[in-house]
Amino acid sequence: MKPAGCAHAADHGKRLVIKIGSSTLTTSESKIDYAYLAEVTDQVARVRAAGWRPIVVTSAAIACGLERLSIEKRPHDMPSLQAAASVGQSALSTAYAEAFARHGIVTSTVLLTRRDTADRRAYLHARDTFDRLLELGVVPIVNENDTISVEQIRFGDNDTLAALVACLVEADLMVILSDIEGLYDANPHHHPDANLIGRVEAIGPEIMAVAGEAGTTVGSGGMITKIKAARVLMVAGIPLVVCDGHRAEAIVDAAAGEDVGTLFVAAKKPHEITPKKLWIALGDAARGALAVDDGAKAALIERGSSLLSVGVRSVEGRFEANDIVDIKDATGHLFARGKVAFASDEAALAIGRTRAELQANRLLASLADKPLVHRDELVVFE
Repeated sequence: MKPAGCAHAADHGKRLVIKIGSSTLTTSESKIDYAYLAEVTDQVARVRAAGWRPIVVTSAAIACGLERLSIEKRPHDMPSLQAAASVGQSALSTAYAEAFARHGIVTSTVLLTRRDTADRRAYLHARDTFDRLLELGVVPIVNENDTISVEQIRFGDNDTLAALVACLVEADLMVILSDIEGLYDANPHHHPDANLIGRVEAIGPEIMAVAGEAGTTVGSGGMITKIKAARVLMVAGIPLVVCDGHRAEAIVDAAAGEDVGTLFVAAKKPHEITPKKLWIALGDAARGALAVDDGAKAALIERGSSLLSVGVRSVEGRFEANDIVDIKDATGHLFARGKVAFASDEAALAIGRTRAELQANRLLASLADKPLVHRDELVVFE
């Protein structure tokens, strides 16, 4: 089921977002695996012929650039990484274009940065561009603009980028082709007896606990970024499959509904999640956090309430009014995200106080008229 408030959801056809990580797309020598790329494009062409409208979110621009520049060892300084990304993005786009041309499929290159999606107007323009590309039968090839996006190179998060694209186009399915079979109940690299979790219907603290950190030198993401992406997709009503990218027919089988890797099940009835709320959930990085008590958490989850200052226990980080903040419970578990109405120093003065207490204080009276986070600008992940 598609998110509420999206008028064009019914007529867009089946949309599939496929994310390919660096470690999956490269060889052990950190060079592009062109044979694998050909296999992937063959599968994409097949699902496209079956009625899907695919979008590919790819990593590996830096690895591709290092290969073209004959640099054997990945450098650590930012200018060299960005230069490699600049060279590599062109080569990577060409590789995709040539691979898809064998099937008579036209590709396009879409480069995004967090800055592009932090602005809601730019977010909506990006959505319109994707819609038109898909209408034209194009397979968009999407990547983070590593040439200018310093944060992305340091903390690599194309899983979030792919989830953002999936929400933008109101995808029917997202598939992450990884270097691991899916989510395990323990780190399989350290625990040989770890078991694959085939189906996840809710993401609570226990699921977050089993997600590991980044584990490869080629890529810069890890299972934790996939879990965070899944958390938003599940709320938006978009199922996610995380699987071994080198599994035979992984894309074809996932698109056909076969058991592949780990399936994060989408809500049958998504919360009221408008495009604006999706933008809040994924489009901008959180600037800080509000820790709330159990009563406030229950009010947000069970009654769809706004977040009032009386239910907030503490303020983390520095943020301004209208910034995006995470909302955590007493254990530190992140369960919501929203646009905060006040700056962090104002919020710190208001927390724990009722509306009457705020009104009675001349310095804080202005904070009594609206909640810290209004329900219309709040996304709850549970």
